[in-house]
Amino acid sequence: MDLEAAGGAAAAHGKRWRGESWRATLLLAYQSLGVVYGDVATSPLYVYKSAFSGNDIQHSTGNEEIYGVLSFVFWTLTLITLVKYVLIVLRADDGGEGGTFALYSLICRHVRAGLLPGGGTRDELMEEEKVTGRRGERPVSRVRAVLEKYRVLQRLLLLFALLGTCMVIGDGVLTPAVSVFSAVSGLELSMEKEQHKYIELPVACAILICLFALQHYGTHKVGFLFAPIVCIWLLCISAIGLYNIIHWNHHVYRALSPYYMYQFLKKTQTGGWMSLGGILLCVTGSEAMYADLGHFSQSSIQIAFISVVYPALVLAYMGQAAFISQHHNFESSYHIGFYVSVPESLRWPVLVIAILAAVVGSQAIITGTFSIIKQCSSLSCFPGVKIVHTSSTVHGQIYIPEINWMLMILCLAVTIGFRDTKHLANAQGLAVITVMLVTTCLMSLVIVLCWNKSIFLAIGFLLFFGTIEVLYFSASLVKFHEGAWVPITLSFIFMVVMCVWHYGTIKKYEFDVQNKVSVNWLLNLGPSLGIVRVRGIGLIHTELMSGIPAIFSHFVTNLPAFHQVLVFLCVKSVPVPHVQPEERFLVGRIGPKEYRLYRVIVRYGYRDVQKDDLEFEKELVSNIAEFIRSTGECDKNGFVEDTDKPSDKLSPISTGIPLWEEDGDLDASASPHKGIDPQNIAPKRKKARFMIPKSAQVDSEVRRELQELMDAREAGMSFILGHSYMKAKSGSSFIKRIVINFFYEFLRKNSRGPSYAANIPHASTLEVGMVYQV
Repeated sequence: MDLEAAGGAAAAHGKRWRGESWRATLLLAYQSLGVVYGDVATSPLYVYKSAFSGNDIQHSTGNEEIYGVLSFVFWTLTLITLVKYVLIVLRADDGGEGGTFALYSLICRHVRAGLLPGGGTRDELMEEEKVTGRRGERPVSRVRAVLEKYRVLQRLLLLFALLGTCMVIGDGVLTPAVSVFSAVSGLELSMEKEQHKYIELPVACAILICLFALQHYGTHKVGFLFAPIVCIWLLCISAIGLYNIIHWNHHVYRALSPYYMYQFLKKTQTGGWMSLGGILLCVTGSEAMYADLGHFSQSSIQIAFISVVYPALVLAYMGQAAFISQHHNFESSYHIGFYVSVPESLRWPVLVIAILAAVVGSQAIITGTFSIIKQCSSLSCFPGVKIVHTSSTVHGQIYIPEINWMLMILCLAVTIGFRDTKHLANAQGLAVITVMLVTTCLMSLVIVLCWNKSIFLAIGFLLFFGTIEVLYFSASLVKFHEGAWVPITLSFIFMVVMCVWHYGTIKKYEFDVQNKVSVNWLLNLGPSLGIVRVRGIGLIHTELMSGIPAIFSHFVTNLPAFHQVLVFLCVKSVPVPHVQPEERFLVGRIGPKEYRLYRVIVRYGYRDVQKDDLEFEKELVSNIAEFIRSTGECDKNGFVEDTDKPSDKLSPISTGIPLWEEDGDLDASASPHKGIDPQNIAPKRKKARFMIPKSAQVDSEVRRELQELMDAREAGMSFILGHSYMKAKSGSSFIKRIVINFFYEFLRKNSRGPSYAANIPHASTLEVGMVYQV
């Protein structure tokens, strides 16, 4: 295989959405209907019902209220969803990914204001830019200088991003409940009054359970399954809307004028302002649309919304308003909703389609929740979870079992607890508008810091959209006791979890940095390191990018033997969606050549799929071999000093030397040291050969080092993992002891370890336990 061509193909795959064909774009646009737009497409089920629920406003014969609500719905949908999200925010993708945390990651890379260990701190981001050559010349704006100077602002920025993330998770709990319950509530018009009370709740719960049970099939299959349902639903509501406009009130288009918003607020005053909490629901799904950007492409999402979703929604809302404007004899304002405007002969078929569409509507936010938790987990802001990649071609299509079942349990709990659309809608409204406010604020920073636009443009964006959203936010917050407390409570719980995990991860990283062993200590041991060197490769996992981890000294002082080749492996998840293959491996040497000590840093983006253990081992050895060959040509002194600046000693390896391998039999004689279990030192023998090009100039010393690496590879590879226990040191405050000793340790014990650890064969793994006094 041509390795250079393979690297180019992989790089092109990392930029997969650029240069895509129109056919592929239209196919993605069709799929996006089933995943992205189900939520916003089902909002006509409950917007008018929520706006007129309670005693905020009443439907009068003058129709000022219904016209005003229609005007608010139209302009909110147009300004927030169409202009803000579809035309502006979707452009702020982080390497093809979207969502609140993607915006934060994008800002941190341009400002160097990150607080995330493992590729997200200020120093590590500067190093990442140097190595990959992405630094460039950026104009230093006053906003950027202030953010880089004051650490308190960096902490507030992170907390702000986490708040938006927590609200998205809360929305993931509430949206399925609201959508499904609103669809099922159509039974009250199709059944006797007493019967529907006993059927609605069990039917809604059964549908929710089925919805979450389908998630493990993946976005691709779910999208193809659900897209026809959304298409039928949009066709259905637009046709019914058009019929109602023609049949009941063809002058309803006049209500699209902003004048009717003024008339509405002038007449209803406080009641009209409070009803905005229900009107707000017309834009639910806008944030999920942005969070799901990684599953599709910007152009496909824009085409689907502008050409199909937006016109259908406008017709649907106008049709409902046209019907309601000619009917004033409802039993109560709570019955003003979608189903009353459906012709009686079509109610049962529409009810079935609505229930199916509500299931699709829930899919959008569930998928977005998976995406945003994956980002947080990769950047050390959420405990480790199992991430299942459901597509071999699209990295963003994932499934997280723990989160899926947690969302299902919480969703069923709020559905059974509230049992009505009013309280559920109040809860959902606050979650939706809070995320939108966070996105607006972060987006204004992106305009200045990432797009290098005028600060006045950013302020204008913030003031225009921020004013609209603050108005809706205030109306939603007033209904705290009527259900709005739910997203606040859920967000507080998730915020505590994220902050505790982030704090503990930072303290662990700081302990590693402060307690690393100096290189001089290692050099004083001599080439044998003061112990017996046995055949094989020892792979020591560490979080450090420089220095010797304390776990190594702890290991060699307790065991009498170690491998002939030692590799200090640091796997970093950096705050970019994808790392190009030619930039993934950084290889360096520790001490003189005869020590056979290497340092390898492997970098993954928060959307990258880590390879399985066998493929990774082979690529790791190939890159070390290429490092030996390339440095042998220019380094004649045989010594590369290990300083605290990784860029001074690490070399990016674009393409490793091809390695041919064939499995062999286990050879117990591979370990010359008696008392050492060959299963741990040389678990499996392999026949290995490096395919060095004939044109390459390789001297005898380099060939000898490559031969030793090849022999070590044949003897086998062992993995040494640190198993740390966090404990607050004596004299710590009471709060710190509670956070570290109980909360963080509880989360650590009940979360999954690093993804690379899950792929390591257990027979080749050795864990070294250490207590971290932080």
